[in-house]
Amino acid sequence: MNIETKVYQILDDLNVEYEVFEHEPIYTAEQLELIKDVAKGNHCKNLFLKNSKGDRYYLVVVRDDKKADLKILKEQLGSTRLSFASAERLYDTLKLTPGSVNPFSIINDEEKKVTLCIDKDVLDGQNLNFHPNINTKMVNLSSEGLKKFVHSMGYDLIPVEV
Repeated sequence: MNIETKVYQILDDLNVEYEVFEHEPIYTAEQLELIKDVAKGNHCKNLFLKNSKGDRYYLVVVRDDKKADLKILKEQLGSTRLSFASAERLYDTLKLTPGSVNPFSIINDEEKKVTLCIDKDVLDGQNLNFHPNINTKMVNLSSEGLKKFVHSMGYDLIPVEV
């Protein structure tokens, strides 16, 4: 079973309602404009970060219209300096390439190396939109549905203010 199908299977097993939209490949937050009329709700960018030693990883979910201040984020997480992890580290940890990372990616974090953080503004009651580990589709679901998924994978969803 591929990782996209695995996402749908887990959501189905959890009785989470969701909708899937197909679209042209999206690689950046700016390109989300192409599908906002179809997939309603919050669209997010997902930042795969590492600490200065490179031994801790953070997947930070923020609304697509916000800029993340990594200095403020590091303070909230009690981390050393944060920076973007390389494409190689992303692949080694989550088995994905840039442009496909999202909260569903924790499926691939076999060693539980990633801390999943979400900006409080994302959880404003609107539905959320994330790639199902492939950047040509978008899954639209409630924030409660996302929380169910995350908890079923054995993770906490750490709230942050970006």
